[in-house]
Amino acid sequence: MAKRIGVLLAGSGVKDGSEIHEATLTLLFLDRLGATAHCFAPDAPQADVVDHRTGRQAGESRHMLTEAARIARGDIQPLPADMSVLDGIILPGGFGAAKNLADYAFRGRDADIRPDVQEFILGAHRAGKPIGAICIAPVIVALAFKDQSRRPRLTIGSDPGTAADIEYFGSVHETAAVDGIVADTEMKIVTTPAYMLGPGIADIAAGIEKLVAQVLAWC
Repeated sequence: MAKRIGVLLAGSGVKDGSEIHEATLTLLFLDRLGATAHCFAPDAPQADVVDHRTGRQAGESRHMLTEAARIARGDIQPLPADMSVLDGIILPGGFGAAKNLADYAFRGRDADIRPDVQEFILGAHRAGKPIGAICIAPVIVALAFKDQSRRPRLTIGSDPGTAADIEYFGSVHETAAVDGIVADTEMKIVTTPAYMLGPGIADIAAGIEKLVAQVLAWC
C-alpha cells in the first residue's frame, strides 16, 4: 500500500508563501518513490503579499489555503489534519513558512508558531510518524518542540544567525551541504538546507530527494 505523506504548504511563492521549487520537488519525489501526497494549508490569510517581480509589498490580501491550492492543483485540505490517515509529514520552505506558519520572519526569537501547525508537527511525532523539513522550515519544527522535553537535531545549512536561533529554541543545529540531510533517527526528523544554500533547482533537488527517501524509509 502506498505511503501517505502530508505536505504542509503556506501559500504559493517564495517571498510570501511556500517555495514553489521545493514544494514541487517534494511532490515529484514522493510520486517517483511510490507515495501519495496529501496537501494541507492553514485556512487563514497570509501575513503579507509580495510582488515577486519587484520584491515590493503588493498592497493586497491573499489566503494561504487558496494560494497553496495552486501548487496542489486544487487537491488540498485545511488544517487540522487527521494524522491517523497519514504515514508521515513534510514541510517545504519559503519565506511564507517563516511568515505564515509562525511569525519568525517578523519576531525572530520572540516568535510564536500557529497552534494548528504545532499540532500538525507534534501530532505526527506523538504518533511515531516521520517529519521532514526543508530550507527555513526546520525553524518551524524547532518552535514546535521548544517546550517539549525532547528536541531534535536539525539543519538549515550554515547560516550562523538562523542556526543560533534554532539552538536558542532548544534544538541542536548541525551544518550540512545543499545536497545533504541531517537525520535524527531517534526522533524520526530529517532536514535539508535547499534554498537556504542554493544556488539552483538542480542543487536543491539532490537534498530534497534524500529527505523524501528518508521519510519514506521510516514509515
